[in-house]
Amino acid sequence: MGGAAASGSGEALSGKVLQTMNSGGYTYVYLEKKDGSKVWVAVTETKVRTGSQISFQPGMEMRNFESKTLKRTFDSIIFAGGVITPAGTPSASASQNSPGSSGASTAKEGKISVAKAEGSQAYTIAEIFAKSAKLNKKKITVRGKVVKVSSGIMSRNWIHLQDGTGSEARKNHNLVCTSSATADVGDVVTITGTLIKDKDFGSGYKYAVIVENATVSKK
Repeated sequence: MGGAAASGSGEALSGKVLQTMNSGGYTYVYLEKKDGSKVWVAVTETKVRTGSQISFQPGMEMRNFESKTLKRTFDSIIFAGGVITPAGTPSASASQNSPGSSGASTAKEGKISVAKAEGSQAYTIAEIFAKSAKLNKKKITVRGKVVKVSSGIMSRNWIHLQDGTGSEARKNHNLVCTSSATADVGDVVTITGTLIKDKDFGSGYKYAVIVENATVSKK
């Protein structure tokens, strides 16, 4: 990932699909725009046909992005918010508009129940959301089940945790953590990192609560 840099892309992207491939939970599309220029676009895995006309939501441009699953480096690639349908509305995958979005974490799991971590800095996920103002910029520990992992985005891995507390309706059941370490979906892990409230990476990448620079322990 060395040298990767990010910037916002405020424009929708439309054009003809020249090439498409799926890898690591993403669909990579080589798009010829209406002005004849070409750009690589990545979205959460979806069906895309070569030769079709397609429109994408704005997203985050990554320069010198290395995809380990594809074993190649892109000079420039835009991680778009999702596909826009002909009617002009986002597709179902568009809710998964960022590696840390609540939409990206909705992998249908059975009932999750994970015991709270031990220690004075330990909290459940619901407690973290409820106490986020008090805990802002402080070290916390949380234990949960990994429901999604997005690897190598903005030089970090994005790990989604749920422990059975909170609710989808209140949007306080899913905690996003960023780390140089990773984990597999289904793992029960203990994560320690710095809680950040109202984190904004730009281009709509906003999180009410996120845990950054996390360590991951499989216990």
